[in-house]
Amino acid sequence: MSTGAIIAIVAGAVILLIVLALLVMPRMRERRRRQQLETRRGELASQHREEAAENEARAREARSEAKRAEADAKRAEADAELHQARADLHDQGRADEEIRDGNDPREGSDLDRDRSTQDVPEGRRAG
Repeated sequence: MSTGAIIAIVAGAVILLIVLALLVMPRMRERRRRQQLETRRGELASQHREEAAENEARAREARSEAKRAEADAKRAEADAELHQARADLHDQGRADEEIRDGNDPREGSDLDRDRSTQDVPEGRRAG
């Protein structure tokens, strides 16, 4: 084989390798880019799911706190209505028996006094 033929074969092989590399390299880059994109999508989706779970937990806690606050407000309203009704009774003179019987609300009711004596054994009650 002549030197010219060997050089032609080697040059042809080099050109063929260059052409193959130019055709294959963009495909490999595109595949790598797609894999990176898929990985990043998965990471972002996970982050959003975690944040959504945290937000849902905060929302549940806020709803629970709101329910507790609403219950407290209802109790306070009921207490206010009770005191207003008792005030109206006193204004109308329909609760004078509390005053005559010594059931002054400032001193506690008979029920409160009964409860306090029930907790103390018989021999220790201050009479």
